[in-house]
Formats: sequence, C-alpha cells, structure tokens
Amino acid sequence: MTKVALSGASGNIGIVLRPALLKLGGGLRSAGGRRTLTPIAPEEEVCNGDLRDAAFVDQLLAGVDVLIHMAATSVERPAPEIIENNLVALHAVYEGARRHRVRRIVFASSNHAVGMHSVETKLDLDCDLRPDGWYGLSKVWGEAMTRMYWDKHGIEGICVRIGTAIEKPTEFRHLSTWLGNDDLVQLITRCITVPDIGYLAVWGVSANTRSYWNNAGAARLGYRPTQNAEDYAADILAQPNPLDAVAQRFQGGGFVSMDYTPPDRRPSHPGA
Repeated sequence: MTKVALSGASGNIGIVLRPALLKLGGGLRSAGGRRTLTPIAPEEEVCNGDLRDAAFVDQLLAGVDVLIHMAATSVERPAPEIIENNLVALHAVYEGARRHRVRRIVFASSNHAVGMHSVETKLDLDCDLRPDGWYGLSKVWGEAMTRMYWDKHGIEGICVRIGTAIEKPTEFRHLSTWLGNDDLVQLITRCITVPDIGYLAVWGVSANTRSYWNNAGAARLGYRPTQNAEDYAADILAQPNPLDAVAQRFQGGGFVSMDYTPPDRRPSHPGA
C-alpha cells in the first residue's frame, strides 16, 4: 500500500482529490496550510502549518511514499509573495522529501509556465517554457527543481501542467484549457500508481477538441481523459469572450494582460 501526503488540501483541487485519494487505501495525510482542516474520514490524518517550517514538513512527510504537492500561491501576485510561498516553501518541501526518503513527488505545475505562447501554436511537452508572470515563473522553477531532485537524489517527479481545473468550462479559453474533475482524479491517481516513472512532465488537461497541448507523453501514465470541453461549446460561444485583446492572443489568457508592456512602450531594437 502507498502512503500519500497531499499539500494544499483545503484548495479547490485538494477538495476534489481528498475523497479519491482515500479510496486508494494506503492512507492519506492532508495538509491545509493556514486554514484548519477537518478530516473527512477516520482514515485521513490532517495537519496544519507553514511549509517553510522544516518541523511542519517533517510532520507532513514522515513515513510517506508519494507527495501530491498542490500548495502554492495559485494566482498572479507580487514577486516577494510568490518567492516565499512558491520558491522558499518548495525548497523546504523537497529537502524534507530527501530527509524522509519520499519515493515520488507529483508537482502541481501550471499552464502559466508556458502562457506567453500564441493560442495559434500547438505545444508538445518539450516546448520552450515561456512564463506569463511571477506565478508562471515560479512553476518553471518548480519543474526544474523536480527534474534536479530526480537526477541528483533519485526522487521520482511528475510535473502536471494544470490547465483550468474546474467542474465545467464557462468561457472561451476553457474550451482549450479545461481539466474536468473526473479527468483530474484519474490523472492524479495514475501519477500515484504508475510504476517506475522516473521524471515526466504532462499536460493537466481533458480531451478537449480545441486543446492547445499535445499530451501524447501522458500515455506513459496510462492517462486516458474522457471529458471534452466541446460538450459545452454551444453555450460558451453564445456569450462574449471576457478576455481583452492581449489575453485572447496568448495561451495564458488574463495573466498575460497583468503588468503587460504594450509594443509602443517597449525599447526600440534597430534592425530587428
């Protein structure tokens, strides 16, 4: 049986995952960060604390085989906040995984690690990382850290570049980025149970007809998404696109528009 820890258990994704992870039967320890977490079943252990604190990380990871690391600032915020919650805390978590010989970490990366790619481009898993802000940049760091800890320390790592993880798509961009709840649960379950994966990055996305991403690499996990945002397309296309002109051009959507320098205010580049 595999003992699983889940950080960020009180977040929107964590709430979906907890019942499914308990069904795996190996035991679940959930961390809710600063929000007090209440167990949803007798088999669930809960703890609350700051992941920058090594003692709390030890409490979370002692005896654990696989960590599902969902904890982070998950929206665009000023750089100092992102650095503390998404870089400093991540380093503390990975060092804790070394101390406790955690076998595998499933890292919640994000589509915002590639958000500056055009919506006209279909991306493979080995595409250039082009973050659309401080949050996306922190996920680039996280993917690189996950790779390093596999290469140097033997901790398996799966980076899941999560799209739009919500119950159902509600706007035009989601037709390309949606990750439905059923597919989310299937994907994370496969990340836990697949044997001998080493290192892998995958797109956290459903089988959307208009997907920005080629997820062929996820076949190594046995992930077979069954949901498709196109089922909601008729209703969505009848509504105006809420994104501005800049956001509509890039895969990162509204994150791109934040603190964006228009071309006419950028440095000139003679000969470019």
